[in-house]
Amino acid sequence: MTETREEITGGVVGKLAGKAKEAAGSITGNEELAREGRLQQAGADADREAARAAREAKQEEDQARLVQERKETELERERLQNEVAEQQREQQIEEDRKRAEREAQTRALQEKEQAEQQRQSNEQAAENAAEQAERERLAQAQKEIDLEQQARQAENRANQIDPEEA
Repeated sequence: MTETREEITGGVVGKLAGKAKEAAGSITGNEELAREGRLQQAGADADREAARAAREAKQEEDQARLVQERKETELERERLQNEVAEQQREQQIEEDRKRAEREAQTRALQEKEQAEQQRQSNEQAAENAAEQAERERLAQAQKEIDLEQQARQAENRANQIDPEEA
């Protein structure tokens, strides 16, 4: 048997051509032509199967790329969320620090005012105590003066009653 190498055409045309060759070879008893027709049909089927497999592979590749892009997008979204959350935490920390400083300044000012009020109150109490002590001293001095006057008057009366004892 001699083989004739013909280019096998793929697709629907190749399949039809293969059937025609197979039928013609069977009718004419040319086994070579029938075999060539079967090979051409098988080649067309293989081409169609390869094209389907290539489409499926491309679809799977596209699907895998889409899944990968989604994962990357999700990771980027999470990274950005973490970055925003970190910025918000830093901002909250700064706000808390400023609020604590304001509260500390307010407390210090209140304590200073209370200390000043206490100092003034203590000074007033000391002044009041000093004034009270001065009034008591003056009252005591006045009593001493009154007692001395009374004593002189009593002595004068005693001298008038009994001048010899003087």
